[in-house]
Amino acid sequence: MAKNYNVIWANSANEDLLEIIQFIKFDSPVAAKNALNKIKNKSFSLVSFPQRGRIVPELKEQGIFQYQELIIQPWRMIYRISSSTVYVLSIIDARRNVEDILLNRFIRCSRGYPARSKAEIQGCSGECFVSAR
Repeated sequence: MAKNYNVIWANSANEDLLEIIQFIKFDSPVAAKNALNKIKNKSFSLVSFPQRGRIVPELKEQGIFQYQELIIQPWRMIYRISSSTVYVLSIIDARRNVEDILLNRFIRCSRGYPARSKAEIQGCSGECFVSAR
């Protein structure tokens, strides 16, 4: 029997998803719902086979190998596997520079900006943010 992993979303990934959906929803609520479903479905697939993602190339160049990603055009879902848990850490626009995004996050965290709550994502059922087996 194949091993199932728990999938847990970090606050930063929840915040990313909220920003993505709100941005798309401004122009098209239907497209926002489709994007949300696309991202949720990809995160659910991590339950059964998270190793299929590639090592994040920009981090690999720096000798950092523990972070993987799945491409969900036009986004990148960055995560890491620890024992039987997959931590979804970020959903970023694939057209942006990963180093810049990580630096901005570091600055934001060091200033103590609070993370948004899961409940702020309208139209998203909570199951995409809880551990799944």
